Amino acid sequence: MGACSQSARPMRDLPLALTMGDPAGIGPEITAGAWNALREEGPVFAWLGDPGCLPSSLPVREIETIEQAASVFRKALPVLPLALPASVRAGEPDSANSHTVIDSIARAVGLALAGAAGGVVTNPISKAVLRRAGFPHPGHTEFLAELCLVPGREIMMLASPMLRVVPVTIHVSLRDALDRLDEEMIVEAGRTTALALQRDFGIASPRLAVAGLNPHAGEGGMMGREEIEMIIPAITRLKAEGIDVYGPLPPDTMFTDAARAKYDAALCMYHDQALIPIKTLDMANGVNVTLGLPVVRTSPDHGTAFDIAGKGIAESSSLVAALRLAGILSRNRQKYTEGFLV
Repeated sequence: MGACSQSARPMRDLPLALTMGDPAGIGPEITAGAWNALREEGPVFAWLGDPGCLPSSLPVREIETIEQAASVFRKALPVLPLALPASVRAGEPDSANSHTVIDSIARAVGLALAGAAGGVVTNPISKAVLRRAGFPHPGHTEFLAELCLVPGREIMMLASPMLRVVPVTIHVSLRDALDRLDEEMIVEAGRTTALALQRDFGIASPRLAVAGLNPHAGEGGMMGREEIEMIIPAITRLKAEGIDVYGPLPPDTMFTDAARAKYDAALCMYHDQALIPIKTLDMANGVNVTLGLPVVRTSPDHGTAFDIAGKGIAESSSLVAALRLAGILSRNRQKYTEGFLV
C-alpha cells in the first residue's frame, strides 16, 4: 500500500465515545480521574450517561452533539446526557437502570459507525445485573459485534506495553472451551489478529506466537493430541496465507521476557491462558481491545468493583490507558484506510 499524495486531506482526531457502565460501580469515579489525567493532552472524549451520578466536584458540561466535545474538554467533562430511571447508590447496583446502561453502549457504537466518534471506550458493566433485565449477551464483546452487524467475528485482545494476548475461546467454561475449540477458530483468530496489528497498531509485519493447549504443548502427543490434530494444521494454514506465525509453544515458558521479545501478540487457546499472564505482568495498564469490528473499541481491564465504589480509592489508570490506546488505534486505522503507510 503506497503513501498518500500531498493533496490528501489531513488526519482528523475525532472525539471518543465513553460509555457510562454500571453507575453504581467505579465507572463514574474513574471517568472523573481519566478526565483529570487527560484534559490537557487528550485524547478528547465525551461521556454518555446521567451527569447526576458523577462526582459533585467534577466540572461537567452537557453537550448536544459529540462534535462539541473538543471545544469544552479542557475546562469540563463533555457529557451527552442520558437519564437514569432509578436513583444511584454506590456499590448497590439496580437492574432498573440496565436499559439506560445498554442504551449508552448502543449510542456510543452508533456515533462510531456514523463517523462522528473515533472509537468506543466502555466503562465496566455487571453482566449479572444486566441479565436480570433481560440482556441476552455473555458480555460487552458479543453485544458490540451484534450492534456492528458482525456477530461471531469478534475477537478479544488484552494489550499492554508488555504483552498482547488473544484468547481463541472467551466467555465460556473451561470444559466448553475444550469442546468448542477447533482448527477454524484458531485460523480466524490468527487472521483477525494479524490484520488488526497492521491496521490498528501500525505494525507492518506482525509476528504471532501460538500457545499449545496441553502441558509442554502436548509433548509430541504424549500429553494430548490437540496440537497435532488441530493447532499445527491451523498454523500451517496461516503460514500459507503469508502470516508470520510460529508454535505451538509450551504455555509455561512463552511469556518470559526473552520469549515475549520474539512476537507481537500471543494466540492462546482459552480465557485464563491469555489473561493470567497479562494481568500478572501489567494489570494497571492492561486494555481490552475488541478486534474484528468496523469500529475501534477498548475498555479497562477490570470490572465494576462494587465493593470499593464511592470510597474514593478507585484507580483510573486502566481507563486512562484504554482511552489513550483508543486514540492511537483510531488514528492508525484512519491512516490505513486512507492509504497512508503505517
